[in-house]
Amino acid sequence: MRKVLGLGLALVGVLALSGCSTVCRKQVNQINELKSQVSSLKSEIQYKDDQITQLRYSVSQAPSEKFVASQAAVSMGAAIPEVKSRPKAKQIQAALKNAGYYNGPVDGKIGKRTRKAIRNFQKDNGLQVDGKVGKDTWAKLKNAPEKKVSEQKVK
Repeated sequence: MRKVLGLGLALVGVLALSGCSTVCRKQVNQINELKSQVSSLKSEIQYKDDQITQLRYSVSQAPSEKFVASQAAVSMGAAIPEVKSRPKAKQIQAALKNAGYYNGPVDGKIGKRTRKAIRNFQKDNGLQVDGKVGKDTWAKLKNAPEKKVSEQKVK
């Protein structure tokens, strides 16, 4: 790593001494173009990851009325994929939304609205009301029946 850094600094020094501003401008333009391409690729990867998550969720559901309701939630971007360890914030928000306790964006940020929804869910389901999604809360939340918009308990 130090060799590469040293070579890079040496190259910059040679270019600076030679006064070749055209080469420098070309390199800056190439670097900016590459940064733009990397940013675009990162966005595509995130989009594909979201699609994979939604597909995994839809495949994991048994064909039933619940499956049809789940498909509606998936199409709205509220997928709840299978979780083997601790659930992610987006999974918690999607499950709360499907259960009718959360109406905010599924953005992966556990804020005031999400914590309030967790506490309301815990209270309504006889769980310890601490605003945290532990094993017991997640076990009930991920299996909570989906509510139609008119039935939701968004508070």
